[in-house]
Amino acid sequence: MRRPARSAPAFGVARVLSKRGVCSRSQAEKATREGRVRVDGRVVRDPEFPITGTEHIELDGGGVETATPVYVAMNKPRGIVVSAADERGRDTVYGLLEGAGLPWLGPVGRLDKASEGLLLLSNDTAWSAGITDPATHVPKTYHVQVVGQPDEATLSAMLTGVIDGGEPLRAGAASLLRRGEKTAWLEVTLDEGRNRHIRRLMSVLGFDVQRLVRVAIGDLPLGDLGKGQWRHLTGAEAAALRLGAR
Repeated sequence: MRRPARSAPAFGVARVLSKRGVCSRSQAEKATREGRVRVDGRVVRDPEFPITGTEHIELDGGGVETATPVYVAMNKPRGIVVSAADERGRDTVYGLLEGAGLPWLGPVGRLDKASEGLLLLSNDTAWSAGITDPATHVPKTYHVQVVGQPDEATLSAMLTGVIDGGEPLRAGAASLLRRGEKTAWLEVTLDEGRNRHIRRLMSVLGFDVQRLVRVAIGDLPLGDLGKGQWRHLTGAEAAALRLGAR
């Protein structure tokens, strides 16, 4: 006996807008609640309104198609917030993209305000999710300046891990780059990222972090990209990160 055909899976309209690279999920939810989204000519205000893929979706009167994927690498300066808008009026990474004529791009992971270095942005949400998903273990490499003189026991403890606030924190790899009179630079690799992971790990071990620079994501290096500068990834670079996330 022939089985009945399966119906296409339905997703909320806000999620569909985000996956098509039109805007962020939160922006899509806001636009929907404000009555700016139409499905087959009818205004919908529920962000979870089901979409199977055959519907015609409009946002602000324009038809919504899947956006051309854009992949950007940025050297985020210290003191800049990774956010589309900041309630406290602080400068954000989007100010560095102003006037470039780019479509909406979402950050691929985060760097806190005090951290700097390589940040990826893209409107390809599946690609971004593959890099940030803890299950894919895409490594992120950092150069970290700490106050004090960590020794081999410190490096070993970083690999073994600590518990902070009931949460396990460890490094995938750690090595000494150089020493100064009062500070030292370490190279630290994480294959998972928790909130303020390295700062918390080093604090438990008795070291304050003065600078934290992300120098690579997977096999993609920050290279000689200047502070506050950005560039498009090559097709090969974007593809390599996609493969690395499998």
